[in-house]
Amino acid sequence: MGENPAKNHYAQLNQGEENEMEIFGYKTQGCRKALCIAGYFLSCGALLLLFYWKPEWDVWANCIRCSLEEADVVLLRTTDEFRIYSRKTVTWISVSALIQSRLNYPATAVEDSIFSKAIMKPSLQVKSIQVQRIRYVWNIYAKQFQKVGALEDHHTCSAIHAKFGSGLTCNEWNVRKVICGPNTIDVPVIPIWKLLIKEVLNPFYVFQLFSVCLWFAEDYMEYATAIIIMSLLSIFLTVYDLRQQSVKLHRLVESHNNIMVTVCRNKEGFQELESHHLVPGDMLVLKEGKTLLPCDAILISGQCIVNESMLTGESIPVTKTHLPQADNFKPWRMHCAEDYKKHVLFCGTEVIQTKADDTGVVKAVVLRTGFNTAKGDLMRSILYPKPMNFKLYRDALRFLMCLIAFAAIGMIYTVCVFALNGEEAGEVVKKSLDVITIAVPPALPAALTTGIIYTQRRLKKKGIFCISPQRINMCGQLNLICFDKTGTLTEDGLDLWGLLPCERNCFQDIHSFPADHSLPWGPVFRAMAVCHSLIVWEGKIQGDPLDVKMFEATNWVIDDSSGHQIEGQGSTHATVVRPGPKASSAPVEGVAILHQFPFSSALQRMSVIAQEIGGEQQVFTKGAPEMVAMLCRAETVPLNFESKLLLYTAQGFRVIGLACKSLQAGKQSTDLTREEVESDLTFLGLLIMENRLKRETKPVLEELSAARIRSVMVTGDNIQTAVTVAKNAGMISPTNRVILVEANKIPGSFSASITWKPLEKNKPEDYRGLAKAMGLEPRSPRVFTSALPVEDDSPPTTERRIGLALASGQYHFAMSGKSYQIVAQHFRHLLPKLLLNGTVFARMSPGQKSSLVEEFQKLDYFVGMCGDGANDCGALKVAHAGISLSEQEASVASPFTSRTPSIACVPELIREGRAALVTSFCMFKYMALYSTIQYLGVLLLYWQLNAFGNYQFLFQDLAITTVIGVTMSFTGAYPKLVPYRPPSQLISPPLLLSVVLNILFSLSMQVFGFVVVQEQPWYSKTDIHSACLSVNNHVENSSSISSLGLRGMRDGAHGQTDNGYKSYENTTVWLLSTINCLIVALVFSKGRPFRQPIYTNYVFILVLIGQLGVCLFLVFADIDDLYSKMDLVCTPTTWRISMVIMLAVTLAASFLVEEAVIENRPLWLLLKKTFRYHSKSHYKRLQRVLEQDSAWPPLNETFFSDSVAISVEGSMGGHSNPTFDSNEDTL
Repeated sequence: MGENPAKNHYAQLNQGEENEMEIFGYKTQGCRKALCIAGYFLSCGALLLLFYWKPEWDVWANCIRCSLEEADVVLLRTTDEFRIYSRKTVTWISVSALIQSRLNYPATAVEDSIFSKAIMKPSLQVKSIQVQRIRYVWNIYAKQFQKVGALEDHHTCSAIHAKFGSGLTCNEWNVRKVICGPNTIDVPVIPIWKLLIKEVLNPFYVFQLFSVCLWFAEDYMEYATAIIIMSLLSIFLTVYDLRQQSVKLHRLVESHNNIMVTVCRNKEGFQELESHHLVPGDMLVLKEGKTLLPCDAILISGQCIVNESMLTGESIPVTKTHLPQADNFKPWRMHCAEDYKKHVLFCGTEVIQTKADDTGVVKAVVLRTGFNTAKGDLMRSILYPKPMNFKLYRDALRFLMCLIAFAAIGMIYTVCVFALNGEEAGEVVKKSLDVITIAVPPALPAALTTGIIYTQRRLKKKGIFCISPQRINMCGQLNLICFDKTGTLTEDGLDLWGLLPCERNCFQDIHSFPADHSLPWGPVFRAMAVCHSLIVWEGKIQGDPLDVKMFEATNWVIDDSSGHQIEGQGSTHATVVRPGPKASSAPVEGVAILHQFPFSSALQRMSVIAQEIGGEQQVFTKGAPEMVAMLCRAETVPLNFESKLLLYTAQGFRVIGLACKSLQAGKQSTDLTREEVESDLTFLGLLIMENRLKRETKPVLEELSAARIRSVMVTGDNIQTAVTVAKNAGMISPTNRVILVEANKIPGSFSASITWKPLEKNKPEDYRGLAKAMGLEPRSPRVFTSALPVEDDSPPTTERRIGLALASGQYHFAMSGKSYQIVAQHFRHLLPKLLLNGTVFARMSPGQKSSLVEEFQKLDYFVGMCGDGANDCGALKVAHAGISLSEQEASVASPFTSRTPSIACVPELIREGRAALVTSFCMFKYMALYSTIQYLGVLLLYWQLNAFGNYQFLFQDLAITTVIGVTMSFTGAYPKLVPYRPPSQLISPPLLLSVVLNILFSLSMQVFGFVVVQEQPWYSKTDIHSACLSVNNHVENSSSISSLGLRGMRDGAHGQTDNGYKSYENTTVWLLSTINCLIVALVFSKGRPFRQPIYTNYVFILVLIGQLGVCLFLVFADIDDLYSKMDLVCTPTTWRISMVIMLAVTLAASFLVEEAVIENRPLWLLLKKTFRYHSKSHYKRLQRVLEQDSAWPPLNETFFSDSVAISVEGSMGGHSNPTFDSNEDTL
């Protein structure tokens, strides 16, 4: 039964967000409910169990469709490819006790908030549902469920100051508290009984319970008991693991749930209360000293320095400034654009310093509470992980379905054989059901899990921690890795290399570091001393490594001890910098930093307002040179600015632009907007930083390149610096071409242009073209050349070289975040072509990084992302395998965390992923063969109304398969990465052929043994001792013994010695099938090229030798008691040798086929070529198309888009987390 979205019955929850869901309204119907309850009893709970697994069936059976307004039950469905359903009951919250009359709470009538829109009159009740720990209430006007626990986005900056600046009244607070619930990120420790029930109700364990009941009915006591013990062990291990995770998560959040805070109540002043009473809109007062934040809050007065390492993994203190009192109609978040998070204090972070302004207190308005906060969002991403869509897991289900279909054929065969032979109906049912338990291997999930656990353990030894084990197999498929640059490919710290000062619009001589003489006093020196966001924390200067290096070069010190009386500013907590003991003489006592506009990755700059003690106020700005130059007056920027900038960036230096201006006296620094401050600046010069490659970067990238794994750089740095680093690191080989892709919006219209420009090393034409590629907009033709660069005069040899490089596909695209955004909006059809050869993406914002990873995934790449900072958080979550280089054991932001901050972990993870993937395939193949071998043996014996004995099953299932399943996964990863990946799907021709051929070999051998044993001269159907007696010349006794034949023994005459299973066929088939399991295990345990050779797995080899020894002992030993226990009979030595020969032939055939056909890569490549098979991956298809396209890439050409742009607001988001992501609309 599907869902037809009818009017008012269907809506969308969290539209456009990562956790978007469809919601359907239903009403419980009494007669349907009664029928279902009757069904539960009649089916002995089976129907209830089915409804537990399929909540949508439960709702469809018990309820009727209705509008969401009338619904008492809602059905939710995810909008991703998994379409997972969940059922939620609608609850009612009463607020009548809080609102006795309209006068008592006048805000319910007028306040434009969800709280007033959710209260139903006259019942004064609120209708709500709780989904993934977040509460939604029914908006009676908008007719939809809306999230509560967060301040509405529509408030303007001035409205936040006006409405919430003096706090909520007691009435408002009470109503909000009841509707929102407590401000806690409550992750309770799940009781063991709950975990047990949840685990036991897993379909796999339910199937095992069915199997065990069947075995007890058939008196397979030992095996049933063994399976119970194994299952209980598996359940307890899983429950223990889940319990440990639950305890760990609980400890991670419990400290934030009860903190004493000070709030301001309207008309009632300040109050101390516990943090779980906070509601959105509350006014929080931050006191001096360290404070843990129990919610997300907007700073509305003062300044804070916060340690956000808990959320981002970056231990650099972050400066937060108060929300401006802008008087416009834009919502506050749109007004602040990407900078909004500079005003937001996030839950779970620690305030380490507060600086009050004129009001004397630091105040913040509570923005989000509970699971709506940044920390709550991260907790929910752990509690409700996004399911992984990986072919292996889909194929595993198909594989089990095939086995069940296989078992169904066996069941029909069993029913026919036993029914035709006149067996009792009960026996027929038991025997036929038994076939299912034989054909479907009960140990498969456990065996697969052990493989992943071993890999996880090996990774942990190498300093790589994993919080999402199911992604390990995915790492084996990675074929594209995105790397952040700074701190990932290059050293974290920058070294100050030089300073290029500028006076009267001319560059002066470069000042190199470390220099013999110190920097002279002047505007550039002042800029270096004050234009930063450094603080003194625990006796050390802390902050951005770039800022630290720049400040240390001045030899000044930060005096952060107390408030300073600054002329015209009143008493304020300004940071003052003073000359240190080693500093050169300066004509001032110190400089006070009055106000900061923190660094913004969208604006690519930061500014401060500073004042010399006793002097005038000045603005200092530093940032991306292209951006700083645009903010300066054209006459102060040197004419050779572009060429100088390119000279240094082309050598891989990180270049920072500096600028300043004087402020008019008498203006309060806090009243100025950022736009006013950062305009008409005077250009001061360029600060040149050296960013060295890490020692391991080049070898790792070369290893990945040799393994045909693409490397892509995604950075926030300058495009030319990024290209140079990519060349130095080996991402771009010296013979390959780099083509700059530049896209611009055409002013005054809705269209855009895109230009392809080859980047020639140190060619003057390129300097002109690069100005725009790096984001420089022309202000004056004297400073910037905006004409499109056309290389008409380039020599023919260069053209020929470019042509050759392009024809062979040896070219790389480089583009900036701005160009990427415009291409995504206006040239959507070109984006896949650009991504196919895109290697350098510079000046990328966090949201663009996430979007880029998702676009690569749309091309069917398996994408890994390796980064180290908060800016990469979204991309780390979105990628198939996100690897965070953080010193913390596990960064909450990514599935993998490497303790050593080096990209050497990337090939290590791919190696282990490939080994784990191949191990999974081996395990699948082995389990399929083991169950099929046993299944074929049993069906053969059923032909004679015989079967394997209990101990025979026990030996095969426990002593052979379980031990092999546990030890097969011990094989480590092969140290060399080969230039191809293991297959990604179970249902691939080589794998299927391997399974089918081995099944045929097993079937042939068992049938051959079964038939040939009956042709032997000593064979007797009724006398199971005839073989050994005839050998000993006791033929005359055969007739007397035959009278005590199989029938007599079944009747109980020899109850202790025979239970009806003993026969020559049984002995032959069982011994052949048991040793066949060992042969298959050996043949399938392949080593190279993805795993180490099998002989390195000592445990597995010893196990195989031991098992083979025991099996051969059973073949050749003639111990009556042992044979009697194992339901075996004595056969002549010649027949035993014949069986060994049969097994040897099977081993040889199996091994030969596996090596010569299945693992013969050249053969499969030849077959692909012969049958013209091409990869169906999107990027492979695109590659083939572009190879035929002589016009691609179009060099020195400009294309224009149609006037209609595609809105990419939704697609640019990637993983949306308020701490790290940002609104990209302003770009």
